[in-house]
Amino acid sequence: MAPALTIPESVPDKLNVKPADASSVRPTAILHRTPWRPPVAVSADGLYVTLEDGRTVLDGVGGASVACIGNGHPKVTKALKEQVDKMSYVYNMQLSNEPAEELANFLIDTGKGAFALCGFVSGGSEAMEGAIKLAQQYFYETKQPKRKNFIGRQLSFHGNTVTTLSLGNHPTRRAPYVGILNTESFHHVSPAYAKRFQKPEETEEQYVERLRQELEDKFLELGPDTVVAFAAETVVGATTGVVPAPKGYFRAMKSVCDKYGALFILDEVMSGMGRMGTLHGWESFGDGVAPDIQAVAKGLGGGYASIGAVLMSKRVADGLRDNSGFWKHGHTYQANPLACAASLAVQKVIIEENLLENCRTQGAYLERLLRERLQSPNAAAAPFTFDIRGGGGFWGIEFDFTAPEASRVNFRGQAFAILVQARALEKGLICMGLTGGANVEGTKGDHVILSPAYNVTKEQVHKIVNLFVESVDEVLKEHAV
Repeated sequence: MAPALTIPESVPDKLNVKPADASSVRPTAILHRTPWRPPVAVSADGLYVTLEDGRTVLDGVGGASVACIGNGHPKVTKALKEQVDKMSYVYNMQLSNEPAEELANFLIDTGKGAFALCGFVSGGSEAMEGAIKLAQQYFYETKQPKRKNFIGRQLSFHGNTVTTLSLGNHPTRRAPYVGILNTESFHHVSPAYAKRFQKPEETEEQYVERLRQELEDKFLELGPDTVVAFAAETVVGATTGVVPAPKGYFRAMKSVCDKYGALFILDEVMSGMGRMGTLHGWESFGDGVAPDIQAVAKGLGGGYASIGAVLMSKRVADGLRDNSGFWKHGHTYQANPLACAASLAVQKVIIEENLLENCRTQGAYLERLLRERLQSPNAAAAPFTFDIRGGGGFWGIEFDFTAPEASRVNFRGQAFAILVQARALEKGLICMGLTGGANVEGTKGDHVILSPAYNVTKEQVHKIVNLFVESVDEVLKEHAV
């Protein structure tokens, strides 16, 4: 038997990150996504997670913006138990199942007429993989074989499969796989990130028009009749830290797609299913422009099951129904009865408990507290707090250390956002620290994401902000020069 992986304590420092307590690193048989064994969770209730060392921490980010109603909701656990007793699995090429059919009806009925059909998958990366394949199948079925090109955006992230990494374009996430990525069919235009890339002399309207023209120029460069789709995150998630597009952007981008007959794909894996305070992010942060194809995942199952979905407009649905009549994308656990039952229960809880309204209310309170504590004239972090942005239950705080005031701190080669994340965990808060979203090369920038469950209370929001700001202030103080 191979020995369990043991990470030397010196390794985390070399990788610009470190666990809260390096002395606690223990052997593990898991090849983790961190260079050390993360703290082990043993139970959870609502927004609180208990670790094996006995500490209880407050989850201020829902894992990865997933746990939209927290852990252990009795209605969801009841639905899961009842479904286990009824049936745990059937293969969807042989049999459909009641929870899947009911969940599909729910997604179509609540889509404000935008969608005609949906397909289920096992998570966010597969949802976007399925969206890409569905778009390509649509043009295959409708006898447009020249269409083979997809256009994404720089600094985007659409998943960790080879194809979704090809569509996305965050350099550091793509780096290990550059040799196998598809660069012939996947192309990229600029991000819609006004705070960083809008020119000083440009109005918002002029910036949007420049981005629209860039997309149209890319269509013309590739050949308009060769483009399958333009794909974008409605609100960019982890790569740049909750960046909404400027007003009018999505309407402009869709106009280009419509002009040349291409499809308009929205990735709402992170920002959808209520995260922005509306069921779909495009309702509030996408100019109200519905896509031809949409991917959802995280908030769909809320962490109670591994699930995603691909939603399609009548145009796309008819293109398939009038030809082969079925989706040529399949995996073993598509439309899993347990996953669909859990997801349906999550969505019913969101409606019954009016959680989207609470999400909007508590999100506004979270924003107000963050601005007061981080951007007031006397705040220690004020000179370095570049931006606070988001909406609903999805917020990003970006820090910048390029101004002259940055000479007052020295992080000794470590990333500020990661230091804050580690300190927050020590203090009892889970948040998400990330780097590399401030330039298209992915080499600069620190941001932290907060995205608590939709049923977060005002008291919990206050505690989240307190612990987060205390962590920021402590890291700044300890690294002052």
